[in-house]
Amino acid sequence: MTLWVAVLAGCALAYLTKLAGHLVPAAKLEGRRMRRVTGLLPVALLTSLVVVQTFAASGGGLSVDARVFGLGAAVLALVLRAPFIVVVVVGAAVAAGLRALGWS
Repeated sequence: MTLWVAVLAGCALAYLTKLAGHLVPAAKLEGRRMRRVTGLLPVALLTSLVVVQTFAASGGGLSVDARVFGLGAAVLALVLRAPFIVVVVVGAAVAAGLRALGWS
């Protein structure tokens, strides 16, 4: 399969997914269960992105570097109920500090 076939197939799949969203009756989207799912879906997606970016696989195993400790510091700031911007700054500062000290 060439690259362009894969790109066109991805475009067609994205279009069909959007079209399917418009064809679903509104009554199906307004239920209590659907509201819970759509409320939790962004959290699940962002969590999976953070995990994938933090624990990058190297070879056959997981690599532990400064990102893991930055994430840990950010989680600790969240537990202490810090504002979101403080959580981001603490996580970035810990990761940057460890990298500056030579921890790769």
